[in-house]
Amino acid sequence: GLYQPLDLQIAKCRISVAVRSGFDYANMVKKGSRLTVATKYVAISREFFASKGVHVDLIKLYGSMELAPLVGMADAIVDLVSTGNTLKANQLVEVEHIMDISSRLVVNQAALKLKQAPIRRIIDAFESAVR
Repeated sequence: GLYQPLDLQIAKCRISVAVRSGFDYANMVKKGSRLTVATKYVAISREFFASKGVHVDLIKLYGSMELAPLVGMADAIVDLVSTGNTLKANQLVEVEHIMDISSRLVVNQAALKLKQAPIRRIIDAFESAVR
């Protein structure tokens, strides 16, 4: 029920798959092995791996996702990546890019219908600021 009229072009990052350095992710995926993946983005992860035909067991985690592969809890993680420094600091490497992320202006569709003029002014003001 949300309308996203504008990409604010801020807080840009990406959702990616990362594994321990030395883990042969490409071979595991190619062989059809079942992977254990830790993430807080369960729906996105499920859809991504299903579209590739990869069987995964998803573990929903919050917090320091990078620790899951290091302690043997998961083969991979799906998490937000900005610079990649946190991955490097934890001996992880990015192996697949899932999607780009950025902040969006979000408007409730019902409110937009009921208060179109004032909301349109707000959207226009944000759009001018983004340009």
